[in-house]
This record gives sequence, C-alpha cells and structure tokens, in this order.
Amino acid sequence: MKNTPATLAPEKLLPGWLLLLAALTAIGSLSIDMYLPSFPTIAQQLGVGSNLVQLTLASFLVGLAVGQMFYGPLSGRFGRKPPLYVGMTLYVLGSLACMLAQDVTALIVFRFLQGLGGCAGMVIGRAVIRDRLGTTGAARAFSLMMLVMGLAPLIGGAVLKLWGWRVIFGGLTGFGLFCLIAIHYAMQETLDRHQAEPLHLGRTIKQYGRLLLDRQFVAYGLVGGLIQGGVFAYITGSSFVLIELHGIKPENFGFVFGTNAFGLIAASQVNARLVGKYTLDTILGRALWMPAVLSVLVALLVACGVNSLPVLLTGFFGYLASYGFISPNASAIALSQQGKQAGTASALMGTLQFAIGITSGVAMSLWHDGTALPLMVVMAACGMGGLLLHRCIARPEHQRLLQVAAPA
Repeated sequence: MKNTPATLAPEKLLPGWLLLLAALTAIGSLSIDMYLPSFPTIAQQLGVGSNLVQLTLASFLVGLAVGQMFYGPLSGRFGRKPPLYVGMTLYVLGSLACMLAQDVTALIVFRFLQGLGGCAGMVIGRAVIRDRLGTTGAARAFSLMMLVMGLAPLIGGAVLKLWGWRVIFGGLTGFGLFCLIAIHYAMQETLDRHQAEPLHLGRTIKQYGRLLLDRQFVAYGLVGGLIQGGVFAYITGSSFVLIELHGIKPENFGFVFGTNAFGLIAASQVNARLVGKYTLDTILGRALWMPAVLSVLVALLVACGVNSLPVLLTGFFGYLASYGFISPNASAIALSQQGKQAGTASALMGTLQFAIGITSGVAMSLWHDGTALPLMVVMAACGMGGLLLHRCIARPEHQRLLQVAAPA
C-alpha cells in the first residue's frame, strides 16, 4: 500500500516512532556535544596539543558529510531499514574503538568511522519523516525532535567529572546498540516497494545533478547550512573560548553549553506551535535576522577589545536559539517537493550543510589568534550569508513556485 502523508497532532508531541527518529537524527549532535567538555582532558592524557584533539571533531564531521552521499541512494533502493542496520553497526564499532583508542591518531581515524556510520540515522530519519508527514507536519516534527538534543553537554560534563572521557564513548556505544535494537523491533518500513529504484551509479549521479539544479532545494538547504556552519564554528571553538580563554571549569562547561542548547530547544518548541499559524517561509525569514545582526554586533565589539564573557554568552545564546526556528523550516521547505527521492535529497542536503560546517571550522582553526575574534567573525559571516541568500534567492524562488502551483 502506498504511504500517504500523515499529520502530526499537536497534542501527541512525541509518538514512539518519532522519538526513535529523534534519537537517530540526534546521533551527530550527541556524538559531538557529549565529548566537547573533555577536549582539555583528552589532550592532557594523550600528550598532544588541543589543535590535534580538534581534528577528532573535524574527522567526525568529514565522516558525516561523506557517508550521507551513500545512504540516501541505498535507502531509495533497499528501503529505509537495511541501510540503518549497516550504518548503526558501524557507529557502534567506531564508538567502541574510540573508547579503546590509545593515541590521538587512532582516535581521529575511529571518529571518522563513527561519523561514517552515524550519519545513516540522520539521513534516513529525515527521509522517513518526509515519507510520513506533509511539509507542515515535517517542520513541526523537526522542531519536536530537538527536544532530545539539549541534555548531551550536561551529561558529557558529568560523565567526564565522575568517570573520564572514555566512558563517554562507552555511553555512545550503548546508545548505538539501543537504537539498533529499536530499529529492528519498533520501526516500520516506509518506502513503498513500488517506489524502490535500481541502484545504478550513473543514475545516482544524474539524480544528484538534477537536485543541484533545483533552485528551491539548494537555496533553502544552503540557508540552513550557513546558519549550521555558524553553529559548528561555535561547537568547534567554544571549548577554547570558554574553558581556556575565560577559565570555565571543564565540568561546568556542560552547564554553559546546555543553557545555550536550552535556548535552541525552547525556540524549536515555539516554532512547532507557530507552524500552521504562519507560513514556514515567514517564520524563517524573521528568524534569520537574529543570528545575522547579533553575531555581527558581537564580532564588532570583540574586534574593538570588548571580550567580556556576558557579551559572548549573549551572542552564543541568541545564535543557537534562532537555529531552533531556522533549521526545521528550511529543511522542510527544501524537501517539500522531493517526493520519492526524499532519501537522496536528504543525503545531498546533509552533505552540503556539513561541508559548510567543516569549512567554517577549518577557517576558524586556521585563523587562531588566541582570542574569540575568529569564532565571532565566522559566525557573523555565516549569519549574514544565510540572511542574504534567503532574501535574494530562496524566498523569490519559493514565491515563484507558489504562484506557478496556484490555481488559475
């Protein structure tokens, strides 16, 4: 039977299937946020500089970006569940290897494998939502799924203080095993067998090519990706700025990071309520002003020598909170016209967005001057880039398509 888009009732905020998809989609964030407080400890115990420990984050992001290109086509050929089995098994093995790593080189390699497996849940989770829900329902679902992402830094800081950084990766191993079991027993296949497409390299390349020519898909994917690039810059640089530059203890870093994550979660839940009352593009367009204006102001203050912690925390909080409005709506609009190729489209969107994230992190690391200026400048560039792209390209194309689809 062909799957038809369902609706997500506001009163049933997290049905079981959506909770599982939330866990799968949040794997990337959990695998990053939980171990951020341990950067200084890992560097000390492995006898390396903090810059090498940051490469473990970069390798994980590369794994996430590269792997998504493969899981999308696989999910369109074999269904949503089989690629998840492969990806989550690789994630579990990679997490276990990270826990046992004895030097930073091994940790960098195993983090790549962990990302290569974990991205399966992120790609296919979005595709399943697109299978089951319409555009508005998908935006609400993406918002609700952010509920599971806020506790990661708090848990990571507590685990680090009590048991050490290796136990963090042990916990991620257990989390991966739980997801793998839940996929088998609690997840239904959502790809119609009649929609399955033969797996052919040439056809896959052409499909990606057609998606890259879809102005609405690319524009909204990049809008979300640019703001996400600023978030990744924050994730990469916040441990240095807050722990080493401003003297926050590693075990307390999770509380600061968690406060900012709470802003993101709260905003995403407000967004879930606004969806349906306003168009997704209206909410997105207004939300984009916050990261653009706020990050530029904080960057100017830092450039003028104002490096106070309250100023930085205000900038961080506002930027992450706005992401709770931007990411769900940009993703939902980008995938709204993709139909049966939702898996491939989700994969390409994720790859583009993580490529921007990697670029922003590398740019910030190369321009490391011992201050918060590189971080704030990168965040400002991403924020302004997202705003301008939306106003100049994404919104006009979206409005054009709505006019074409409108009945005469």
